[in-house]
Amino acid sequence: MYPELFRIPFFDFPISSFGVMMAAGFLVAAWHTGVRLKEYGLDPELSSTLLIYAMAGGVLGSKLYFAIDESLRTGADFSSLLFARAGITWYGGLIGGTIAVALGARIHGMPVRVVSSCVSIAAALGQALGRVGCFLVGDDYGRPTDLPWGVAFPEGAPPVFETVHPTQLYEAVWLLLVAGLLWKRRKTSPFLFGEYLALNGLGRFFVEMLRINPKVALGMTEPQWIGIALVVAGVSGWIYFRGRPEARPAEAP
Repeated sequence: MYPELFRIPFFDFPISSFGVMMAAGFLVAAWHTGVRLKEYGLDPELSSTLLIYAMAGGVLGSKLYFAIDESLRTGADFSSLLFARAGITWYGGLIGGTIAVALGARIHGMPVRVVSSCVSIAAALGQALGRVGCFLVGDDYGRPTDLPWGVAFPEGAPPVFETVHPTQLYEAVWLLLVAGLLWKRRKTSPFLFGEYLALNGLGRFFVEMLRINPKVALGMTEPQWIGIALVVAGVSGWIYFRGRPEARPAEAP
């Protein structure tokens, strides 16, 4: 694991492997969004504009989710949590990024439903890279295991010296499979973003069974409840849009 890659000279500012992977996730997502925009006959350069909205909304949403959740559960100071370097939560980022990108699409005259389709595969790819970043810093690992691919995180958050399930990589592999499936369905799905949400939530629900988060209700953890909510939201959106035609992407040359 490589929690810190290097420090910027003179400023002594640490560059973490998670930060690099998160940046890579945003860039890969922007690139793929451009590919999809072009399929719809839209300007692929608009992906850079959407990237700004996604980054701003995603980072703000992730920090707000972390600060609110942590302050309610532990009583820690909200402002200190909000401005701490730690505490990037994916689901908060998903909420904030989705709202910001939808707002950006409206501002720039792009159909929100079309944009949601364009960012679906990109979101899965970006999230997969983010999960690799979690692995590199030793965050979000699973229960102890004696399987040959178990990993110890002596510098993790928190440190663990026995081998545990690398659940970050399990989720990354699942998300790459989801991205592949969504790519195949991009021209036939009535609501591709709904499929992304449902498959994302489904994967997290089962991966969470190997993790060590506390149970909050009915024997399930908070991420499992969020996973269920994503499945419900995704399936509901898919059903709603099923009978409502959308302008299909142009055939790739």
